[in-house]
Amino acid sequence: MITINPYLNFPGNTEEAFNFYKSIFGGEFAAVMRFGDTFEAERTPEADKDKLMHIAFPIGKGNMLMATDAIGEMGKGLTQGNAFYICINGETVEETKRLFDGLATGGKVMFPFGKAPWGTYFGQLTDKFGLQWMTDCPDPDQSQQ
Repeated sequence: MITINPYLNFPGNTEEAFNFYKSIFGGEFAAVMRFGDTFEAERTPEADKDKLMHIAFPIGKGNMLMATDAIGEMGKGLTQGNAFYICINGETVEETKRLFDGLATGGKVMFPFGKAPWGTYFGQLTDKFGLQWMTDCPDPDQSQQ
């Protein structure tokens, strides 16, 4: 069974927003990655290295609210209404690739579906209706270790 989770873009205040959500919902962040600590560090301006590349916050049963600071080129054109992605978390590479390919039909692929540096299979696109999607699933080779 797949899960669908919102993925939000913020104009540099993701950490502030997620600390606010944490104060309301309680709980702990499942993941916090800063641009300065990732494969993007070399290309990230010094002023943005402490910004959040990714944060994940479990809410409820199996739901994950995720976000990024839309810095640099990512933030150009960021307006209310396009500040989110729908993130599909598939169970298998085959299932997730099938969903990615279907959603990409007539749309625009930003990141082709494939092995990501953080250890999962990932793809990102805008569908033909303008909705932004991310697809992600575990790497079966990593789960056997």
